[in-house]
Amino acid sequence: MSRSFWTPLHAKIHRTIGSRHLFERNQRLLVAVSGGQDSLCLIKLLLDLQPKWGWDLGIAHCDHRWRSDSQANANHVKNLAESWKISFYLETAIEALNSEAAARNWRYQALSAIALEHNYNYIVTGHTASDRAETLLYNLIRGTGADGLQALTWQRLLTDNIILVRPLLEITRAQTKDFCTDFQLPIWEDSTNEDLKYTRNRIRLELLPYLQENFNPQVQSALAQTAELLQAEVEYLEQAADRLREEAMGEGDGETRRQGDKETKRQEEILPSPFALPLKLNRRILQKAPLALQRRVMRYCLQQILPCAPSFEQIEKLTALITAPNRSQTDPFPGGAIAKVENDWIYFK
Repeated sequence: MSRSFWTPLHAKIHRTIGSRHLFERNQRLLVAVSGGQDSLCLIKLLLDLQPKWGWDLGIAHCDHRWRSDSQANANHVKNLAESWKISFYLETAIEALNSEAAARNWRYQALSAIALEHNYNYIVTGHTASDRAETLLYNLIRGTGADGLQALTWQRLLTDNIILVRPLLEITRAQTKDFCTDFQLPIWEDSTNEDLKYTRNRIRLELLPYLQENFNPQVQSALAQTAELLQAEVEYLEQAADRLREEAMGEGDGETRRQGDKETKRQEEILPSPFALPLKLNRRILQKAPLALQRRVMRYCLQQILPCAPSFEQIEKLTALITAPNRSQTDPFPGGAIAKVENDWIYFK
């Protein structure tokens, strides 16, 4: 027998949206619906909450062409949208995507294009606390800092006008399954979710159950809570690092500013154009800062000049120049840039 219309899960998501200011009233929300239990739970909750918030809802489905039944899956979601009298948008990959990363990047690009074309303010996905726990483990295994461990945030800016929102980050996958069962929602089972060639599936099907059985029955919630705590700390560190970076980029006064202006002029002659990075960093200012902020400033610099995300070793190599002897320099980074110490300044050539 189905539960009553207003369940504890409805109440929880209603409170979460309000307390975390995830959406405003009367906004246009584009909901990403794969047909799986998490996205069906999400769209059902938003439909039921719609009268209280005045949203204009639309459904978007992305066909990765991974499976032989992907077109039937898309038709299934389209039929659901029609039965709920919701606008439906379909994006199909031109070629089959053969990696998790490629699929994720294409999916967000496709969703952003649909939202932009049809004037949706928000893209909403059904990521859960279980996804958050899996992502934390996935990034931890590969090697990461606090930024990687807090991945899957409540909100993320995709473009200047479109915000990605994940309202279910305090809900586990077990809860979404129970919700779908109680409301008799027609889940489309994705066979690729059982394919152990994908790392995330091995984490979900093998690692997490092992941790639950042998270490902590509530490991998913514990890991998701860790990600939540780290999110606030990363936000604080980023703000502090931004202030430090602005100060260290030569925005002092008196002799410090004059010396910085000379460095900038000389480096403009050295550096090819365009060379989009801070041209100088004041070591005296950086030396006063905690190591955590120094690393974040150096990571920002490297992000401007490297073709991919900087490694821990590259960040450490650059950070070492803060206290290195005068005339010290790094070996070339990928792309050829070299960082060099001259008196109180680190500059790039």
